Amino acid sequence: MRNSLIIALDFPAKRQVLDFLQAFGDEKVCVKIGMELFYSEGPDIVSYLKEQGHEVFLDLKLHDIPNTVRSAMKSLASLGADMVNVHAAGGQEMMEAALEGLDSGTSSGNRRPLCIAVTQLTSTSEEQMQTQQLIQVPLQESVLHYSKLSADAGLDGVVCSAYEAGMISRHIGAEFLTVTPGIRPASGVAGDQKRVATPQFAREEGASAIVVGRPITKSAAPLESYRSIKKEWEGVLL
Repeated sequence: MRNSLIIALDFPAKRQVLDFLQAFGDEKVCVKIGMELFYSEGPDIVSYLKEQGHEVFLDLKLHDIPNTVRSAMKSLASLGADMVNVHAAGGQEMMEAALEGLDSGTSSGNRRPLCIAVTQLTSTSEEQMQTQQLIQVPLQESVLHYSKLSADAGLDGVVCSAYEAGMISRHIGAEFLTVTPGIRPASGVAGDQKRVATPQFAREEGASAIVVGRPITKSAAPLESYRSIKKEWEGVLL
């Protein structure tokens, strides 16, 4: 899913997803299924979107004891998602267990889903991290620490803000994925996100992929909004 614009399908049910995707006709896109949609519709929503030809990032942010995460990932591997994720705060052993589960659950001859780890949510500010998580280092240092831990565990990359993407690439390497939510057009509203950035900024910082939700899903013209944001992400002059 490198270089992708991933649309966050933050809808409560499949019906709203179908209504939204109607605007895209036969165009195939990369989409993110989060907890709201997955808990409402179950595994079938992944299968349906894959059957329609879309790439799927299954964003469930697993964070539990290693054995539980291993077993859960073994089940998720069979769904056909292209990418899944965990919380890096679960630790290196848990992340290694996630990969073991994905490997054992992936059918012979198929490629296992990419696995990335959430570092710090883009809705988290440095002040919140320090006062509520009691992590007494700068936010960027925390993100880099979690990124290195994820790389040591063998994961394919991390979820971070666009502000940390360049730093992570410099320290770990450009092949290590940096998937960046909190992306808004310059005229967009931040909403509940704290560390927001434009598609152009994410591209200039070397982000591997961007995740965009409400600027597209809440748009009166979602296909036009998607194409406009995609052009900015790809560096196409408007």
